[in-house]
Amino acid sequence: MIHETLAATNAVVTLDVPLPDVFWGWFVTMNMWAKSIGTGLVFMLFLLLRKNASEMSGVRTSAIIVSFVMMNVFLLFTLADLHQPFRMWHIFFYPHWTSAITVGAWMATVFVGLEFLMAAMMIRKDKCLLTSDANATFDKLLFWVTLLAIPVTLYTAGIMAEATARELWQMPTESVQMILAATLSGSAAIILLGGSKLSDETKNFFASILGLSALLAFIIYMSEYIFGSMKAEEVTAILAYVKGDGEYATMFWIGQWVAYILPMILVALYRVSKSNSILTLAAILAIAGLWVVKHVWLVIPQLLPLS
Repeated sequence: MIHETLAATNAVVTLDVPLPDVFWGWFVTMNMWAKSIGTGLVFMLFLLLRKNASEMSGVRTSAIIVSFVMMNVFLLFTLADLHQPFRMWHIFFYPHWTSAITVGAWMATVFVGLEFLMAAMMIRKDKCLLTSDANATFDKLLFWVTLLAIPVTLYTAGIMAEATARELWQMPTESVQMILAATLSGSAAIILLGGSKLSDETKNFFASILGLSALLAFIIYMSEYIFGSMKAEEVTAILAYVKGDGEYATMFWIGQWVAYILPMILVALYRVSKSNSILTLAAILAIAGLWVVKHVWLVIPQLLPLS
């Protein structure tokens, strides 16, 4: 912003100017990627509880700890990306409830607080060899944490949709992609954490979620890639960065192959061969590729000058 004060009237003239560089960079990519894993693991734990509660004992502690760590990574990079990080406390003591950032910060804080209680219970239970009471309390809290994970996952889509003149970030589409990112990374993470502790039936279940999430996310990206130009000239100019000789074309397709196409193929091969190595590779690729996909989609709209 450029400010100019007119001496005669003391009026302040404000002029918007284009940002010289990418405003939301890899810090925000880390923010979204870590949040997807953190909330996705909670979704998968809840599904496992409903599908086969007897297998929960093998993954309760590890899954909730990893989720808690990833959510703190999410909060750390959110804080690091703020212009005035030491004023973060204003959100809690002087909240503006019309702000998506304020609402999201409160929800994420409550979410992480509940996860801390759940992780502490599991660690204490493992040390004291207590089982039934701690597990029952964990499972009850998991229901409420799962409900809270939905808006925590979605609120970033609201912030992106609020961005001025960024036609590519449409709220309905971004909301679906946030949920799919959570189910993709969450299913991949639970497969890696569960390992031999999960039965073949349960692995098939999470493999199906992984493959279906990859398929749906890929379809949405390809729909934007092929038909996005019909929405606005701005979208045409943005997508030029990932088409042909575009600056981010190579990274875009690396992300699509690593996050979606290869995991889909590997999940299909796993269903035939029942090879745990193939499923593990699919899970690793999905998590790694998701970071690339998110980064490209975050950066390219910011490359287009607003003037």
